[in-house]
Amino acid sequence: MQSDTVKRLAHECGFELAGVARAGPLTGDYALYSTWTAAGMAGEMRYLTDRRAEVRRDPRNLLPGARSVICVGKLYNQPLPERREGHAVFSRYALGRDYHDVLREDLERLAHKLAETAPHEWKICVDTAPLLERSYARQAGLGWIGRNTCLINEPLGSWFFLGELITTLELAPDSPPPDRCGTCTRCIEACPTQAIVPRDGGWTLDSRRCISYLTIELRGAFPEEQRGVLGSHVFGCDICQEVCPWNARAPESSDPAFAPLYDPAPPLEELAALTPQEFRRRFRDTPVMRTKYEGLMRNVSASLQEPCNQMHEQQDA
Repeated sequence: MQSDTVKRLAHECGFELAGVARAGPLTGDYALYSTWTAAGMAGEMRYLTDRRAEVRRDPRNLLPGARSVICVGKLYNQPLPERREGHAVFSRYALGRDYHDVLREDLERLAHKLAETAPHEWKICVDTAPLLERSYARQAGLGWIGRNTCLINEPLGSWFFLGELITTLELAPDSPPPDRCGTCTRCIEACPTQAIVPRDGGWTLDSRRCISYLTIELRGAFPEEQRGVLGSHVFGCDICQEVCPWNARAPESSDPAFAPLYDPAPPLEELAALTPQEFRRRFRDTPVMRTKYEGLMRNVSASLQEPCNQMHEQQDA
């Protein structure tokens, strides 16, 4: 089977980006990952540091006999909601249906379409699988990894969900594109918590400082030194993508699955009054469920204690 056929079928299944990487270890990238976790930058995300860390060394640990990794990208960009004082900010990726379900459904379709022509074994990976997905996406030609650690595609930008289909099919691999961040440091300068830090002559993300980590992954109370950094963010943060020049003309998703299922900028006071039942009713089937009711209430409470536009005043400065 030709790689062009794979890409055509991937587009038919709703993916804007598609490419192929070899199913083998990426020694350099895994070494960087290991030093990143050893430095404690994964914070409390133990799924990145436990026994699954070793599985990430080679995709054949997930599917013995794998020969190729079909990497796909699905656009989720939505119009930027109006920013108003006293109103919450949700990351754009969290406004619609849970992307795990959407991408898995589309990857299932792709796997079966491929099997109609060339029988194969496969494993679907969407975000939670122990795989260095950005590294394989880069190898598959989908984009380069920017200073903000997002995969950036020229000319479509970085508002993409990534997914992978590990397969026993032998497919011609694509080539990684050049890094086109150049001397730009807008994401570094715009980050209100200085989460993008220097490392080994380059840059990496210290998750422990990242607003997305603090509002989604961190459990329990905020450490004292991290209180007051959220601005009006209650779930995730898009600042480093919003200031990226490659997103200046990024297209918006036409997939109805990612259309907002709730008010993307509700008053903070309204959120603070939600009951657990109202939380589940409003955010059911969306990524916001990951933070749970207690987590969202913690985030809203922290935001109400700070000037709500503080983060975006820094961004626009």
